[in-house]
Amino acid sequence: MQMQTESKPYDTINVTPMLDLAYVLLVVFILMTTATVAGVPIALPKPSATPPTERHELHVLRVDPDGTARFNGTPRSDEALLAELRTIQSRDPKATIVIQGDERARYQRVVAMIDLCGQAGIGISLATARIGF
Repeated sequence: MQMQTESKPYDTINVTPMLDLAYVLLVVFILMTTATVAGVPIALPKPSATPPTERHELHVLRVDPDGTARFNGTPRSDEALLAELRTIQSRDPKATIVIQGDERARYQRVVAMIDLCGQAGIGISLATARIGF
């Protein structure tokens, strides 16, 4: 008995193994992306139950787009500003200066104002929205 084999080309390609591989890759991709999205744990401060009883001075130092420094709305030179900051620091050591840089101001000028406050030894905060004066 002799088997007769026909040698004819395949009409279709079996794509099942290729689909299995694609599904496995999809599952691996989903697992890896969800595993790497984990955030960085941070400890946020909790507000105290008692209201603060201490009051300290708060001043606004704005840096305009042209580089002008305005302290509480009044333009000041760097020397005059440093002298005033030192006076405020000697009067209230816990006073705070809020530095508000215009979005068009040069970053270098904003950093110079931060350094100026550091020279005076006064605390600073950076404003992210327009405030006061």
